[in-house]
Amino acid sequence: MLVAPDCQTEAYELYVRNWIALAALALFVGISLPIAGFSWGLDSEAWIGLLSCGTFIALRHLLMSRPYGLRLGYVLVSIAQLGCLSIVGALLTYVAASANLPLQDAALDRWDRILGLDWASYYRFMTARPEILPYAYTAYAAIALPPFGVPIVLGLTKNYARLQRYTLATLLTLLIVAFISALIPAIGTYLQHDLSPEFSTYSATGYLIQLERLPAIRNGDLHILNLSHIGGIVTFPSFHAAAAVLALWAWWGVWWMRPGALMLCTATMVATPLLGGHYFVDVFAGIAAAGLAIALSSIVKRPLSVLPKARTSLPVAGT
Repeated sequence: MLVAPDCQTEAYELYVRNWIALAALALFVGISLPIAGFSWGLDSEAWIGLLSCGTFIALRHLLMSRPYGLRLGYVLVSIAQLGCLSIVGALLTYVAASANLPLQDAALDRWDRILGLDWASYYRFMTARPEILPYAYTAYAAIALPPFGVPIVLGLTKNYARLQRYTLATLLTLLIVAFISALIPAIGTYLQHDLSPEFSTYSATGYLIQLERLPAIRNGDLHILNLSHIGGIVTFPSFHAAAAVLALWAWWGVWWMRPGALMLCTATMVATPLLGGHYFVDVFAGIAAAGLAIALSSIVKRPLSVLPKARTSLPVAGT
């Protein structure tokens, strides 16, 4: 099995665009953080993560110059890109939250009710069945899987262009989600419905981070951000829902991944309102944000004239 040189060229051009876009986003966030009153710190865990990304990037240049290393090179560099993007994207949500516009929980809850959806009934149904809660925790935590699983599957199956489009779509989704969350901030469902996010047999793990940090940002009490424990703080739209759709789209290009990807995406959608304290409209908005980002990423096909011809001609990989 061979990979057409044109496909490799498209993947390489997307790869370069992704680094340019990521560098621009990092610069914007780096300038915005002190303006918003934040500083950030690096502990040993964060340094290990950054050094790992640097190592993967260096290995990419070594591996991708050889036909036998092309697959692994794309796997490693894509993991590095997504790792950097997760840090920069999370910081961007803190910048967005610092806009401190009026909370819109009442409006989001009203939109749910207009759609005939009752979050409080959903909460009581789920928490009254402790036997299903471990599955909900697993499905919600599965957001950590795509940044590794998508590069491994798409890289090893030579879907290089689709892999880089996934990275670009993830970046665009983060921009869309952060921008909308700045305009429509919310604290989440538990406070709105006056229900407990944790008790003896249950804990809304994702929501508790939001509950701790968003009020502190809005009150001006949170100033130092630890990169190894940053965590996103977005309610509307749900990035969990968006990430599930992005992963489903990415894995859909590999036929044998489709059943598992569909089940994982569905399970994440079901668990997100409960463990993330999301309104149902948050989930719908996250799906729409991911769909828009995928559409935008798929139309980025114009060649990069600034690239030297020799650099875009990658070796053809064989089996």
